[in-house]
Amino acid sequence: MTPSDGAPEEHGIPVFRILHVSTGNVCRSPITERLTRHALVDRLGDERAGGLVVESAGTWGHEGAPMEEHAAEVLLEHGADPSGFLGRELLDEHVIRADLVLTATRDHRAQVISMGHSAGLRTFTLKEFTRLVRAIDPATLPEPDGDGRVVERARALVRAAAALRGWLLAPSAEADEVYDPYGAPITYFRSVGEEISAALDPVVTALTGVPARA
Repeated sequence: MTPSDGAPEEHGIPVFRILHVSTGNVCRSPITERLTRHALVDRLGDERAGGLVVESAGTWGHEGAPMEEHAAEVLLEHGADPSGFLGRELLDEHVIRADLVLTATRDHRAQVISMGHSAGLRTFTLKEFTRLVRAIDPATLPEPDGDGRVVERARALVRAAAALRGWLLAPSAEADEVYDPYGAPITYFRSVGEEISAALDPVVTALTGVPARA
């Protein structure tokens, strides 16, 4: 594959890194990470073949901890794979390497941006990014076909979303939040899983140019 201009490479392939951020990196961000990976595999065949690499970390991350059992159960119910997950504490290097940071809450977004590394234009809450993506005409994005084109499309999508941020405000502060299910019953984890899945669907469609299967 031929790298796009300025795109970082991994094993000679241009990559676009998506970083999901929550607090402990044992509930919301693991669910979001693995649901994103599952959706990309479903639409592209292999998220790495498409150049999209998905990771997660927590602002108070439980380093090396497994995800919560209810979170793993929700992933299995969605057909995603929870195995092998280990929590990570959010570090500068994670933010530096990320091309798009999607956070669970506005507070997480503020914490990421406060770390510096010119993160402001590429850091959004998940629901904020979903709202912005819905307003972007797919015809204005590069077609994802061909070597490295998914990466180019993803970069163009982030630029377009950042340009719209001041124009498309949330109807309320709560509209951009995914609340923490830590310690809650499985029913609440399921509702959070549905909430995250619904927010991710238009994002993955915009990134890949491939809609979800009916």
